[in-house]
Amino acid sequence: MSRPDAGMPKSPAVPGDRARARDLGIAPGRLEPGPWNAITDVPGVLVGQVTLVEGDATRTGVTAVLPHRGNLYRDKVSGAVHVGNGFGKTAGSIQVNELGTIETPIVLTNTLSVAAGIAGTIGWTLDQPGNEQVTSVNALVGETNDGFLNDIRARYVTEDHVVRAIEIADAGPVAEGSVGAGTGTVAFGWKGGIGTSSRIIGDHVVGVVVQTNYGGDLRIDGVAIAPQPYLGDATPATSADGSCMIIIGTDAPVDAGSLHRIAARGIFALGRTGSAYSNGSGDIAIAFGTITRRTGGTVRADRPEPGGAELSGLFEATLDATEEAVYNSLLAATTVTGFRGTRHAIPLEPVRRMLDRRHRR
Repeated sequence: MSRPDAGMPKSPAVPGDRARARDLGIAPGRLEPGPWNAITDVPGVLVGQVTLVEGDATRTGVTAVLPHRGNLYRDKVSGAVHVGNGFGKTAGSIQVNELGTIETPIVLTNTLSVAAGIAGTIGWTLDQPGNEQVTSVNALVGETNDGFLNDIRARYVTEDHVVRAIEIADAGPVAEGSVGAGTGTVAFGWKGGIGTSSRIIGDHVVGVVVQTNYGGDLRIDGVAIAPQPYLGDATPATSADGSCMIIIGTDAPVDAGSLHRIAARGIFALGRTGSAYSNGSGDIAIAFGTITRRTGGTVRADRPEPGGAELSGLFEATLDATEEAVYNSLLAATTVTGFRGTRHAIPLEPVRRMLDRRHRR
């Protein structure tokens, strides 16, 4: 639901001529966001990004999410992966769902760079103090296909780029739009990218990062946005194909079973934005909990597992934060010209006018 008074200070991570959803009065749901309105509002969570833009053909990158700053292999977090549609190449999901834990940073990149994502993540993990005898690592790497703006066959992303994204990961504001793993992505025919948002629910925080590269008939805050002439000459032809990766983190003491249900709500939220969930779309959500950990074979939880109504609140927070993260990925994105052409940033003022018209009715 849009609220004209719902604005927040503009993130320093958004380009000056772009915006976040709340700059346009778009604030899905009744729950308030955290201070950064980002996944980094979940205590201990870090995000690092490497953006690769060079010449006419390199438009890609890496986004890494770390559930905590310590040794993730030794201090695993609870986790789950939910597949909405399996047209994707996510690595590591089988073991996560089998054991209910995540033991590496979560890395996003492009489809043909998953191997580099695995290599970089494994290398970084093996190099951590205390892991000298480790001989098996389950790297968790997700992807979308940025092959329109990026020469994906050239496989520009290297192991070093992945390690760099992990090493520079930090708390605070998260860069959105045409950055990191979202540098070359396209959503609803417009320039897509990286988006993030968070919600506070009682004593807990739910935070979301999305890598948007999917299609359908875009809706923002319930308003049909495209395709229609009101947006001017830049209105693109839309395609339902593509993919969306969703990463969800929370400090609620949830186990893997509850996290799987939370991850499903991230996929459900794409329906609010107009996703077609097409045959060629890889809609995959990864969820983790920072409080419930497995250290040395012992499960440690600082608080009891939430039940009933409290778990429903976490579902609500996930739905709303995912929806807003998608909007932020579009609204913060800049126009990009690359390998096969141009994808325009969605024009902000026409969108603002369309939303204003709806609220004047």
